[in-house]
Amino acid sequence: MRFTLNGKKTGVKAPPMARLLDVLREVCDLHGTKEGCGEGECGACTVLIDGVPVVSCLVPFAQVRGRKVQTIEGVKSPLQDAFVREGGAQCGICTPGMIVAALPIPRDAHQDQVRAALAGNLCRCTGYTAIYRAVKSARRANKR
Repeated sequence: MRFTLNGKKTGVKAPPMARLLDVLREVCDLHGTKEGCGEGECGACTVLIDGVPVVSCLVPFAQVRGRKVQTIEGVKSPLQDAFVREGGAQCGICTPGMIVAALPIPRDAHQDQVRAALAGNLCRCTGYTAIYRAVKSARRANKR
């Protein structure tokens, strides 16, 4: 099946009902997208499909035909540096999903909007304050 993966048109052979998460990790050899719960509850496997954050553990591979998929491997954003600088990452399981989910947050978003945008992403280590601080820091620098 043909789709765009991290900005490059690609063709991948995989069962259409395979989870996108499994195809990305096992077929495409992109291991940055993590499986946390496998039930769509934690957000660790968040990717962007046509710019919209989705949990890839719930998306059948067939749903990305002809679409644009972006994983953490395709991200080059000040958010990554901000997460490091602000201590927004500890164990690292949630970090790729948090960063990908934060990408579409508008630069002028209020704190409540940031919290709402990241509400589907669970972190068991940082307590969220450092994550919100990282997103704010990246936005304050006029970047996402």
